[in-house]
Amino acid sequence: MTKIIGSPTRYIQGKGELERFVDHASTLGNRIFIIIDKNIKDIVLPFIEKNLEEKKVSLEIVDFNGECSKNEINRLKGILEEKGGEIVAGIGGGKTHDTAKAVAFYAEKPVIIVPTIASTDAPCSSLSVIYTDDGVFEEYLFLPSSPNIVLIDSDVVSNAPARLLAAGIGDALATYYEARACQNSGALNMFGGHITKTAMALAELCYNTLIEDSVKAYLSVEEKVCTKAVENIIEANTYLSGIGFESGGLAAAHAIHNGLTVIEEAHNLYHGEKVAFGTLVQLVLENAPIEEIEELIFLCQELGLPTTLEDLNIKEVNNEKIMEVAKLACAPEDTMGNMPFEVKPEDVYAAIMGADSLGKYYR
Repeated sequence: MTKIIGSPTRYIQGKGELERFVDHASTLGNRIFIIIDKNIKDIVLPFIEKNLEEKKVSLEIVDFNGECSKNEINRLKGILEEKGGEIVAGIGGGKTHDTAKAVAFYAEKPVIIVPTIASTDAPCSSLSVIYTDDGVFEEYLFLPSSPNIVLIDSDVVSNAPARLLAAGIGDALATYYEARACQNSGALNMFGGHITKTAMALAELCYNTLIEDSVKAYLSVEEKVCTKAVENIIEANTYLSGIGFESGGLAAAHAIHNGLTVIEEAHNLYHGEKVAFGTLVQLVLENAPIEEIEELIFLCQELGLPTTLEDLNIKEVNNEKIMEVAKLACAPEDTMGNMPFEVKPEDVYAAIMGADSLGKYYR
């Protein structure tokens, strides 16, 4: 039995690390091609450019258009090749990271990922989630390796909206439950290997950290301060969840998220917000102990994460639409098949409605 665990070559987290971006990136190349969320350029670039004159590097900065689609990847790859960049850097949120990783892969360049929020576990993974230009899930792009460097300035993350940190917690909450499902079913992880004890331990550590520090960190970020709890949650959302999901495997929670992308009303919710509801649906599918369900619901409600369809902006439940979600979640190419029992669209439909009822009940 082959067991595989993967991770970035180097994970760097701390206060003020953006000012050392060039030092870290220049270990990989001197012509740095930066893909950046345009709404954070004015916040981030002054830190990066602070000591630029002292370095023998050049920066080419290109705005990310907002969607990790094949068209956007091809557009950016074309600019990279025209400008002759030696290294790709993705600065911003999860879709920026996935796009940068894909561009670097197709261009055969190293990549450095710089999260400015802790809202997903995308930074550490060797995976890009590809959407259509309209934001509907299309496919997973499996990459041969994790990013060369992941660099996080915890001061910058602490000054982002608290809702984004909560979304990252929602994404990370799925890590342990999905890894456990994959372990119970004998499913392969994202590397095509079985789960190591290390990966399972990291997934469990991720969950325990979230239970211990999520609320404290959320309240601190609301005040724009970086406490030890914030540092712990940044690490849990980014590194522990990233290694845990990829080396542990995905199951129902993320499949439900992908199904929810067909619901137009839910398009303005963050990835992790939809995954949080997907995790509740997975626990209903498993008929998990009520103590587990209650712990998840109570934490989600404290953080403003969805526990009902109404929380997903689905004000009027259309049974046909919910079944469409269920069918997409059970698509052969998705991860519902990693559950330790057969799951049909009818089962998912029932679990979605059951999760919605539980969320209403505990509200």
